Amino acid sequence: MNRKRKKKLKIKKKNFTIFLIIIIVITFLITEFSIMVVNKLSTPETVEKTTKKKKKKEKSSELDQLDNINETINYFNNDYIKRYISYKNSNPSLETIQIIKNVNMQLDKIQYEDIIPARNLNTPKVLVNKYYYLEEDYIPKDLETISSMYALSGMRLVKEAKIAFESLSKAASKEDLKIIAMSSYRSYEYQVDLYNRYAKQDGKEKADTYSGRPGHSEHQTGLAVDVYNGKTDYTNFEKTKEFKWMNSHAHEYGFILRFPKEKENETGYEYESWHYRYVGEEIATYIKENNISFEEYYATIIKDW
Repeated sequence: MNRKRKKKLKIKKKNFTIFLIIIIVITFLITEFSIMVVNKLSTPETVEKTTKKKKKKEKSSELDQLDNINETINYFNNDYIKRYISYKNSNPSLETIQIIKNVNMQLDKIQYEDIIPARNLNTPKVLVNKYYYLEEDYIPKDLETISSMYALSGMRLVKEAKIAFESLSKAASKEDLKIIAMSSYRSYEYQVDLYNRYAKQDGKEKADTYSGRPGHSEHQTGLAVDVYNGKTDYTNFEKTKEFKWMNSHAHEYGFILRFPKEKENETGYEYESWHYRYVGEEIATYIKENNISFEEYYATIIKDW
């Protein structure tokens, strides 16, 4: 009886051992198979595909928030998607197309913060404002003195702009009108003194509405010119016959009214009837015909972000 029990116990132990070994082998095989599957799924190619798929899904969701406007305009900047969405959330009353334009103009940023070096240097396309700046040592090429027939002493512009301005003033003189350059190229150092004087006189906040901070003044490009008729104070240029003539003909010579009425939000400056900027005849004509600011042109046509 004892022997039989012992034998049974021995068989049970043997069976248990075999069962345990089988369990261990199965567990090992399952573990190895899992590792193999994970490794296969974790190859660089698979990870890249998964990441791309995830990003595509996220981008699709983001574009939905922007009404998929990227499909209808050619100045949508994919790098600005998150900025577009953030700006839209802060300005829910604005149409999506205006959201895109405003962000392209950098209007979602605080003026004079997170600024960008000006692009297209030494060309009529250069944009300088409260978001784009020129270095202290920037001096435009080919500066030439405007003829004293059409300017106060020592006024200089870039050669191309100077020739165009002289042609403009000459054409106006044929109609007994005087268009005289009273301020043109200004160096960085000159702007330092000028801006500081205005800030001291009116306070920095007020000065910022009509004067560019050093490095942010268009006059440093050698493409901007302030004009008057030699009789009326330049601040009243709008009331002169010369202004009416400029309003009709400036674009024919490549000049635009740089800070027009109702464009203060885009340009960052108060309306100035006397401040003109050379951009070339093609751009000036487009801006005139479409009643837009240079900032809007830059944000939708040049697209040089």
